Amino acid sequence: MRLAASALTASIVAIVAGLSYLAPAPAAQTRPPNIVFILADDLGVNDLGVYGRKEHRTPHLDRLAAEGLRFTTAYAGSPICSPSRAALMTGRAPARLHLTTYIPGRPDTPSQKLLHPLMRQQLPLEETTMAERLRAAGYATAMIGKWHLGAEGFMPRDQGFDVQHAGQATTKPSETEGGKGEYGLTAEAERFIDANRDRPFFLYLGHNNPHIPFQSARPALVSANAGAFEPAYAATLQTLDDSVGRLLAHLDAAGLRERTVVVFTSDNGGLHVPEGPHPRVTHNTPFRAGKGYLYEGGLRVPLIVRGPGIPAGRVVETPMMNTDWLPTFLELAGAPAAPNLDGVSQVNLLRTGKPASGARTFFWHIPHYTNQGSRPAGAVRDGRWKLVEHFDSGQVELFDLDADVSESRDLSKTEAGRTAALRQRLREWRASMAAQENTPNPGVDVKLYDQLYVEFDPTRFDPLRADSQAWQAVALWRQRMDAAVKLQSAPPK
Repeated sequence: MRLAASALTASIVAIVAGLSYLAPAPAAQTRPPNIVFILADDLGVNDLGVYGRKEHRTPHLDRLAAEGLRFTTAYAGSPICSPSRAALMTGRAPARLHLTTYIPGRPDTPSQKLLHPLMRQQLPLEETTMAERLRAAGYATAMIGKWHLGAEGFMPRDQGFDVQHAGQATTKPSETEGGKGEYGLTAEAERFIDANRDRPFFLYLGHNNPHIPFQSARPALVSANAGAFEPAYAATLQTLDDSVGRLLAHLDAAGLRERTVVVFTSDNGGLHVPEGPHPRVTHNTPFRAGKGYLYEGGLRVPLIVRGPGIPAGRVVETPMMNTDWLPTFLELAGAPAAPNLDGVSQVNLLRTGKPASGARTFFWHIPHYTNQGSRPAGAVRDGRWKLVEHFDSGQVELFDLDADVSESRDLSKTEAGRTAALRQRLREWRASMAAQENTPNPGVDVKLYDQLYVEFDPTRFDPLRADSQAWQAVALWRQRMDAAVKLQSAPPK
């Protein structure tokens, strides 16, 4: 169904669709669980109190973790927004989808040694989404909040959602609203729950918190968080946490807690470098780098899961990726397994703490220069070993994550055989995905490239431990990066 042409028509469609949800519920003993999937935007792996950031006030999410599982090694399918969300919706790798950076992507500039490959500007309609599969299993479906997977013709209603409501990404704070539209989205989610309490439902709630800009956070909360690393960021997390707490309380009041699986996570790692109007945002220490990068700070995300049959208070160290959610939800729903997925069901891991299969190998592909300063790269993790390959320099790095979670010691020279083997596996995986490849940039300005990617290494910038000299250096780098983006390359002849 396409978006309605007017607000009035949209309201009528939503009302009619809402009435259609009120179908008889399955028998209690056979009814599958409701699914509430809450996705934060650019929330760092350590940003919640329960993950160690004690200056951040997140009591509701901390309590949710105590009532369920908290994962320490949950991975995004990509360290940047749109491809990570595409991986979530389809259970398939962004490399396979040819959707490998944020939509619409960054223009080519002279600072690049390589040109961006062409990529899709939307999630293809031929892909079968999580919502389409769950709707076929009898679920009412809603996408409330940030979508970022296409515009007209490729919106949530075109991809299996009965209800879509984008809300506002930035709002004027008040007694009833925060700075990122979080309470308006929560109210819409509550209405959807109320309309569907007697049948299985899938609610995908995509919050805008704490993505920049966040200067519109509630002033009183900014003052109350004056001791935090970034007070406005902390205030934005506090209202996110409060809105999640409100939604959880609504589930309890409706008598749905024992019937509902709740997942809270983020689309990618936290932003560790200055960007936009913010000279500082967050840190991912001890993990290296952040959003946009294939180091652990960009890939690891917080993940909390609560629901029927899921034990409380357990910490899970087994790695999983957000491509796993589609097959996991299908198994929980008692729906047929989907073919040709890159993710695998983790129901056994959720219930017993043990994965259904042995050790897995994880792959990533981001053939783009990003606004956060990363370069085209690929990565593979096999057990304790992780390799990062930089496409524009040919450099590879090898890390032993068990001994060096900060990825500070490159072992590629001392472990040359292992490095070559993992690099070959990464190449073979890219070929199996028919992944996009870069081509040389004939208009490259090598001096400008060196300024942005050689003279200053943003992956080594640690906001938590940076001194004044390091902050001055990253501020200068940010100015140069912003200026370089404005210098678009001429198209190749």
